[in-house]
Parts: sequence; structure tokens; C-alpha cells
Amino acid sequence: MANTFPARVALTLLLALAGALACVWLHTPIPWTIGPLVATGLAAVLGYPARSLVPLRNTGQWLIGAALGLYFTPQVTALVASLWWAIAAAIVWALALGWAFGRWLHARHAREIGGDDAQQRATSYFAGAIGGASEMTLLAERAGGRTEMVAAAHSLRLLLVTLTVPFALTFGGLHGVDPDAPVTRIVHWPGLALLLAAAGLGCWLMTRTGRSNPWFMGALFVTMGFTMLGIELSAMPPWMTNAAQLFIGVSLGVRFSAEFVHTAPRWLLSVALGTVVMIALCAAVAALLAWACGLPWATMVLGTSPGGIAEMAITAKVLQLGVPVVTAFQVCRLVAVLVLVEPLYRRGWVR
Repeated sequence: MANTFPARVALTLLLALAGALACVWLHTPIPWTIGPLVATGLAAVLGYPARSLVPLRNTGQWLIGAALGLYFTPQVTALVASLWWAIAAAIVWALALGWAFGRWLHARHAREIGGDDAQQRATSYFAGAIGGASEMTLLAERAGGRTEMVAAAHSLRLLLVTLTVPFALTFGGLHGVDPDAPVTRIVHWPGLALLLAAAGLGCWLMTRTGRSNPWFMGALFVTMGFTMLGIELSAMPPWMTNAAQLFIGVSLGVRFSAEFVHTAPRWLLSVALGTVVMIALCAAVAALLAWACGLPWATMVLGTSPGGIAEMAITAKVLQLGVPVVTAFQVCRLVAVLVLVEPLYRRGWVR
């Protein structure tokens, strides 16, 4: 019975819940994401067949996207719009940093990648780009790169950023300084049902049009629209956002396996080292942007960090570090990277 797929999914969720509750008890940052991530990731690496359902991951992104959209009041939207130049600078920085990381990986591991020069460059370039793991892996496949090495690089980078940045900010005492809050904090069940239904429609439309990260982006854009227009339907209950974080944490943890650790260990070591350096460099750039924008440094750290949208936005939400600003920086960067990295590569401007 325990060997059936549904049973493995259920046991994985129970393990994730235990990890989340342990992190709550230990007062770790973003416990409902980090606990499930660490618990299921360790189990998978040790050989336990941890499993995650794609619909659960999509549900988590749908709920988190809907919750984050509630922060975009008209006043906050005006603030974010005034930061367009900083967002543009962060995009240029992300593209340059990803290119430099890819060049460094190519210089160290071209022979290990194998194949011809085109395969080596495609693998290192898309492994270094600061974008979504699935999207960069797909682009690498189109360019003839080694997809398993690209996927491993992005999975490890996301894991390291998710584990290190929230802990660093929390233990540095950088939390609780965000004056912005959702437009309403009252849960109104009919309004919540309408809000989630509209967000779900946005997700469906995004999937039908083939957009990237549709379950997060679709829900985010719909609830942003309501909030920007001053329409107050409902707040999101904490248990619902906690469940969403748990689903996302599980989806990250099950990416790892015993085979993952043995796949090109020198490559993974270089990715880990490069990720640490990128985090430090992004923190330095965040200091410059914070000084120029007059915003908290911790907010800019999350906005420029080489992590995923959902994970960095969740951190901003839990630590109260400027959710709209962090979300705007991360969303705009993701869109720009997805639009630009492949044309830049194919035209030979970044080789």
C-alpha cells in the first residue's frame, strides 16, 4: 500500500507538515516553506521516494499569487511605478550577472560538459542565467545543451538562495519594517470565494496562452487589478497561505534525489560557490539601489536576489519587507530574462 503513488504523496505531505511544525517550533524564517523543503529534500536524497503532485504545486502558486496581489493598493502601485528606473537597472544587472556566471562555468567545466563547443556554451549559458529552472532547461534543450546539468544548476541555486537569504535577514534582525499591508485584513468568505475564482480564471487564461509561471502570475495579476482599483473582497486566511507555502516547499524538495548528489559533483560544487558569490554581489548592488531609492536594504536584497519569485515574495511577506516592491522587481526580471536570454544567445551577442 505504501508503495503506491497516492500513498507516497500522502506520506510526503505528512513529512512536510512535520518539517513545517518543527520549523515553527524552532522559530526559523518562513517555516512553512523551509520546513517542507528541507524535510522532503533530505528524504529524497536519502533514497525515500518523496513525491509531489503538480496540481498541489499549482494550487500553492495560485494561492500565494492571489495573496500577494492584495498588497498593491493605489498608493503602493504609485510607489512601485516611480521605481521603474531601479527595476530596469536590476534587470540589466541580472542579465549581466547571469552571463558572467555562465562564462565562468564554461571556463571551468567545458571539457566536463562534453560534446561540441555549441553544446558546451548552451549548457553553461542557460545554467548561469537567472531565470526559472523549467524555462531555462527548455531553452537549453532548444539550443542543444545538456538539460540535466542545467536543471541541476538551477535547482541547487534556488535551494541555496531559499535557505540562506531568509536566515541571514532574520538573524540580522531585518524584519518587521514594512508599513504596507493588504488592503483588508478581514476574511469575508463570499468575497474570498469570488476572489479565488477570479484568480483561478486568470491562471487558466495564462495557461491557455502558454505564459511562463501561469499559476502564480495569473492569480497575481487578477488580485492586483482588484486591489489597484480599490475593490476590497477579502483577506487570505493564514492557514491558506501556510498550506500554499507547504505545497511550494514540497515541490522544491522533491527535485532532489540520491542520483542528484552524484551527478557531476564538480559542476554542482562550482554552482554552489558561484551562487554564494552571486548572493554577495546582489547584496552589494541592493545597497546601492536602497541608497538611491530611499528604501530598506533588506527589501532590495530580496528584490535583486537570484532566487525564485514565490520564495522571495513569501520571505518579504513573512518578514514584512516590502512585498509589492520585491514582487515587482522579481516579476519584471523574470519576464525580461525569459524574453531576452534566448535572442541574445542566438544572435551571438553573449557568447
